Amino acid sequence: MKDSTITIKVKLDEDKFPQQIEWNATGSTIEHTQQAKGIMLSFWDGEEKTAMRIDLWTKEMLVDEMADFFYQTLITMADTYNRATHQKELTDEMKAFAKSFHEKFTAIQAKENK
Repeated sequence: MKDSTITIKVKLDEDKFPQQIEWNATGSTIEHTQQAKGIMLSFWDGEEKTAMRIDLWTKEMLVDEMADFFYQTLITMADTYNRATHQKELTDEMKAFAKSFHEKFTAIQAKENK
């Protein structure tokens, strides 16, 4: 069995707000450290039957980037759910919600930018 290590380094400001997020993974095709403006990391605790999460973002992450991040994450979660369960109807619902979420965000942004 081969091990892989994912390292996440978060630099905080004096108020303990993320200033910089860096990550890398052993065995990855990308050999250098990657920068990120946001991260959502979830672990499933099978004993407690709860999700443990880490959600971080930097001050540089723009609102439209956050909306895109959520949209893409929701779509990816739907794809993952489909691969694991083969529940196409529920997968399609999740993707429809993601699309609706992003369309509503875009409409709100358009109104605010007038």
